[in-house]
Amino acid sequence: MKLVTFDAGPQEALVGRLDGDTVVGLDVPSTRVFFEREGQVGETGRTFALADVRLRAPIEPRKFFHTAGNFREHHEDLVRVDWSHPVNKGIVFFQNVDAIIGPEEPIVYPANLTRELDYELELAVVIGKPGRFFSAEQAAEHIAGYLVFNDITARDIQRREMESGVFSFSKAIETFCPIGPYIVTADEIDDPHDLDMELRVNGDVRQKSSTARMSVSIPQLVAYHSPQVYSAGDLLTTGTVAGVAASTEDPFANYLRPGDVVEAEIEGLGVLRNRVVTWSDAYGAEEPPAEHWV
Repeated sequence: MKLVTFDAGPQEALVGRLDGDTVVGLDVPSTRVFFEREGQVGETGRTFALADVRLRAPIEPRKFFHTAGNFREHHEDLVRVDWSHPVNKGIVFFQNVDAIIGPEEPIVYPANLTRELDYELELAVVIGKPGRFFSAEQAAEHIAGYLVFNDITARDIQRREMESGVFSFSKAIETFCPIGPYIVTADEIDDPHDLDMELRVNGDVRQKSSTARMSVSIPQLVAYHSPQVYSAGDLLTTGTVAGVAASTEDPFANYLRPGDVVEAEIEGLGVLRNRVVTWSDAYGAEEPPAEHWV
């Protein structure tokens, strides 16, 4: 099943499942509640043409667990260009759920905060069953689905943060967390460790890899985070692959700029498309100054 959250009219956020080019309404207030009810929900009897609705972020999780360094190729890519700090497996932190946006929503470029805006294609896991302190062998019963995540990162801020060994501000700024375009339930994915991954900027392929290249498996990741306590509908990321702008020979030629269109795609999970826009284009006002104290 492909689950969506969508607008069918002013201030009407609905949940549905995709049936080809049709959205079938589900009788549930949110996708998080869908998972809390273990998918035992009915249909509303309403249907909508996919072309006539606006897809939103498919879920609003209570918690968003972030895993970095899980693809060895990403670490080696950054070592090759002498990135300031290693990105080895084992880096974990919380993502800011208020930074989440959905497909076709703009990534707002905060020019007073950063000049090094980067992309990171990742697979995200949807937790379907609450739990804590369980093993990798038990993890499958807690995995409900998957979606595409684009981990937008301000590299100049990240370098400063990594001097203290921790980073999150650089990834948690408003609109820096695109997810979508929908949730694909786990029963539709034969092997989440064998999915092609590709990220494009203005049609140019920047990242191309496969989930097969993870260092740590999804069940291991899900079990590892479980002492932090899961709720139904929580999200967990699995790390990015080689090809981020920071790892190129000329990063400033590849960092994102207003006007760029980013397409993040994972086999079977759809294409997450977002445009980068200026603050004034997004909000119709001049960008406020940023406070700097580091």
